Amino acid sequence: MMTMKKRKVCFVITSNIHYSRSKEILRALKKRRDILLQIVVGGSAVLERYGEILEAMRSDGFQHDLRLTMTFEGGDSVAMAKTTGIGVSEFATAFDTMKPDVVVVRGDRYEVLSAAIAASYLNIPIAHLEGGDVTGTIDESVRHAVTKLAHIHFPTNEQSRQRIIRMGERPECVFNVGCPEVEFIARNKFSISRGFINRLGVGDLIDIRKPYLMVMNHPVATEPHKNRHNTEVLLSAVFELGVPTVWFWPNVDAGTDDIAKEIRTFRERQKPEHMRFVKYVPAEQFIGLLQNAACLVGNSSAGIKECSFLGVPTVNIGSRQNGRMRAENVIDVDFKKRAIQKAIDAQLAHGRYEQSAIYYQPDTSKKISEILAGVGLYTQKKFVD
Repeated sequence: MMTMKKRKVCFVITSNIHYSRSKEILRALKKRRDILLQIVVGGSAVLERYGEILEAMRSDGFQHDLRLTMTFEGGDSVAMAKTTGIGVSEFATAFDTMKPDVVVVRGDRYEVLSAAIAASYLNIPIAHLEGGDVTGTIDESVRHAVTKLAHIHFPTNEQSRQRIIRMGERPECVFNVGCPEVEFIARNKFSISRGFINRLGVGDLIDIRKPYLMVMNHPVATEPHKNRHNTEVLLSAVFELGVPTVWFWPNVDAGTDDIAKEIRTFRERQKPEHMRFVKYVPAEQFIGLLQNAACLVGNSSAGIKECSFLGVPTVNIGSRQNGRMRAENVIDVDFKKRAIQKAIDAQLAHGRYEQSAIYYQPDTSKKISEILAGVGLYTQKKFVD
């Protein structure tokens, strides 16, 4: 009897957020008898201070094949550029060792660009999740660069699908499947306890049975001179409102050290009694915290995507999410204290929004796994006029 040859699908994970948003896809791939799932973990996903996720993966039933050390410390643009360069080398070695049939990458991170470059030069087809979106930072350039290196595309919405086709990609290889992180929310139930969140991080104890804010404010790599000042403005605005707040530390992008320094300075100077600062919350507890928040404040895509489905009021600040498709739950403002405070007050007065399905489709992960198992693979790309 002939043994069915399994297609080797190598999934790249470079951050804890990346992993949490990919769980349903990984589960769907693992279930298929015609796919051999390979997992490579690198970037901030293997750094403890950003929520090193290998133990979480094991608890969820996933085993990584390779762990890559590639992240330069420094929190600036030079560190990002050097991490990208080291990543190309590390991923090239990994893919040469594992010899996958297709490499799956996600989003717009510079570590993802490393994986895409390495796979391209090794003539390995690339599948790209969440291409075609537009944003307000260097991430948009990276996202579109990965699109031009990729062969199979999984945008989250029709607008993005059309953009990818206009970029010269094969229409038959561009699949609008919906947003995996929104599917993750739709398929699961989440909760978080007051005791759990108050065991994490530092600061005041927060009673999450009462209305509270979540703040997720990340650096903008193309505006390095503004990151610390903008953080100072936001801290002052939230502090003066006096609403209980869970504040997340920034991600590893250029400018993270400036933001972290301003947060530390603020904590030492003000000793805020209604704010708690945390670095990482596991995926299920994070969604539990998010779905019960009175308002999400900052510049995270969670306010645009996850909160659209959850109906959580969002105050989106600055340029980081410029151009991204929005639902009615979002108010956009600049980094100006009074404007931020007015927007938060308005969102608190409004309360929950109706659930939006602009990023949601049922069975997103199943569709992705089926396509990856059966789609025709090719390596030589051509621009489609």
